[in-house]
Amino acid sequence: MASSRKSKKNPKTINRIAVALSGGLDSVVLLDSVCKASDPDHTEIWVFHIHHGLQKAADEWILFCEQLAKKYKVHFDFRLLHLKNNQAQGNIEARARAGRYEALEDLCVEHNIHDLLLAHHQNDQAETILLQLLRGSGIAGMAGMPQQRELVKGKSITLWRPLLDQSRAQLESYAKEHKLKWIEDPSNVDTSYRRNAVRKYILPKLVQIQPEAVANLARSAQLMAQAQGLLDRLAEQDGQAIFTQHELKVAPLKALAKSDLPAANNVLRYWLKSHNLGMPSQERLQSWWSDLHSVKPSAQLKWQHDGVSICLWRSKLQVTSPNRQENTGEWVFKPISVRSKLPGISLDWIEEAQSSGSIELRKRSGAEKLQIKPSSPRKTLKNLFQELQVPPWERQAPLLYINGELIAVAGVGVSYPHLALVGPRVWPQWLPAT
Repeated sequence: MASSRKSKKNPKTINRIAVALSGGLDSVVLLDSVCKASDPDHTEIWVFHIHHGLQKAADEWILFCEQLAKKYKVHFDFRLLHLKNNQAQGNIEARARAGRYEALEDLCVEHNIHDLLLAHHQNDQAETILLQLLRGSGIAGMAGMPQQRELVKGKSITLWRPLLDQSRAQLESYAKEHKLKWIEDPSNVDTSYRRNAVRKYILPKLVQIQPEAVANLARSAQLMAQAQGLLDRLAEQDGQAIFTQHELKVAPLKALAKSDLPAANNVLRYWLKSHNLGMPSQERLQSWWSDLHSVKPSAQLKWQHDGVSICLWRSKLQVTSPNRQENTGEWVFKPISVRSKLPGISLDWIEEAQSSGSIELRKRSGAEKLQIKPSSPRKTLKNLFQELQVPPWERQAPLLYINGELIAVAGVGVSYPHLALVGPRVWPQWLPAT
């Protein structure tokens, strides 16, 4: 790690920012301009580099970026992505982009950074708009890349694109004026990648026809972003009785679709965006509507979309990870004050079970029963989950067994017959792995 620039170590006034540095012209210009404009007494700069593992020369790029960080006397860190170069080009592009953003978010969280700067410029924006046109995207896609947006991963992170109003030619002029050095990525001339093909063949032709084509496309993106903002506000109004942060009610959504299908599509897309999910294609959207119109109210349904599962249960849609590992974690025993009137499990019994190794973590087998209230009988876990309205995909909860007896179920409760009101006691609590 390169040493930081000398500064007054006052955590109340030091602002931490990060620059994503690939080593190319754009990000080198961004780093140089940020370092020259910042006050070292109030700003701590980090450089983050993401190694995609797709090219042999990429190992040298890490060294280049680290040396550049040392030159500017800023902090440096990197992440290595393990991508394979044996899949379709479009798939590689999408996976590399998703992996890059995830790695940058992880680095920001690790180093407690809330502002992340990317070097996308006006030509990048124009290329994005053309690609979205070729895909047949709607207004959200045509809005292109925003100058700033919020990322949330444990802590709030704002992504900034300060060069978005600058053309590639302007960046090249800046780099020459300040005698900057950068890396040329050979994959940028590979026209089997759609973006490179647009950059080499389509955009230059448009500039020949209309010299202001790049700036005009970028301006159109700004207008589309404004229009999308209005659509989002409309979705919030139309969706007041349809969705919450966690679920979407199907019945009122279908009622809206019957009277105004574009408005219902807008609500559904807005709900997906609130979960940071990509927009579905028109074909996928039509398939979803077909499913919703044909399924019975009591039926269950599951769609796979953008790396998550969208599940229908009790006439409501919810988003859940398809790879949840509910049984990854451990049971811990929280002490209860001897003055407390709260029940708990005898500490002596727990310590004896720990010493004899008779505490077990088990998965459901389907026939377990548990009594969690003094006035109710033992019930199957299936019935308890139903009473607590736990969705089916969350019912593989970890079970706590002591001496072969079921003592507790995460998210359900603790065996009432095993509770005590006096003496040293503890409460079993499930801590999932982070």
